[in-house]
Amino acid sequence: MDYVSALLPPAVMAVFFIAVIRVIVKTQGGANKAKEDAAVDAALARVEGARQYTATPAKDDA
Repeated sequence: MDYVSALLPPAVMAVFFIAVIRVIVKTQGGANKAKEDAAVDAALARVEGARQYTATPAKDDA
């Protein structure tokens, strides 16, 4: 009976791992692809805008 308790955790983890991979593969592309791409583009534009804002030195009027 010890072999069952030794093999059960790896078997359960393998099943969950396969399930996660299947979900990832199934959700690639399709109807949500444009929405996901737009979200990534917006996030990259926000980061790039913040980077440009901090890269330009502030002018002192003193």
